[in-house]
Amino acid sequence: MKKQFAVIGIGRFGSSVAKTLCALGHEVLAVDKNHDRVQEIADCVTHAVQADATDEETLKSLGIRNFDAVVVSIGDDIQSSIMITLLCKEIGVKFVVGKAQNDLHAKVLYKIGVDKVIFPERDMGIKIAHHLASTNIIDYIELASDYSLVELTAIPEWIGKSLKQINMRVVYGLNIVAIKRGEDVLVSPKGEDVINEGDVLVAIGRNDHIKRLEDKTQE
Repeated sequence: MKKQFAVIGIGRFGSSVAKTLCALGHEVLAVDKNHDRVQEIADCVTHAVQADATDEETLKSLGIRNFDAVVVSIGDDIQSSIMITLLCKEIGVKFVVGKAQNDLHAKVLYKIGVDKVIFPERDMGIKIAHHLASTNIIDYIELASDYSLVELTAIPEWIGKSLKQINMRVVYGLNIVAIKRGEDVLVSPKGEDVINEGDVLVAIGRNDHIKRLEDKTQE
């Protein structure tokens, strides 16, 4: 189903989001006050507009309230980020995603009604750190301050054993929510499902439990 998205702030992150959404077949409006940035992305999105998004009338003229979601990807100018987010919510945008520079910035965005806050640099740093620290960790997504989702390749001692035998929930306090096997994904696997060589386990749980599992995979 094709959706309509607006991305306000076309820096490296905003540009990546806008181009990816467009590549996925959605309609994307890119907005930035910098003429060069708008020109650079014009051929990669549905519409690209040079405009000051901190002006309420400008946002209204762009029909911003009609979009399925708006991504405010201005992280370095906190004042503009807050102002644009506030205007989007007041105008009636259904779903607003805000890029935050730090925790205080995020708190303010949540206070004024943003639906989701993202920390691109911090999140990428976390993923890289976990990947470097453990050769088995493929991806790491922080879901909350205490809980995360992790993808890891099966270690040799798990190969040929069922999930019931591995007993991940009791031994590590983690729940296996999926098994990736080549191009196939087994969602909500059962206890009798056996782990094969090359399988990728998708687990969810507390960060301290994930850390314990990481330590185990390095032994």
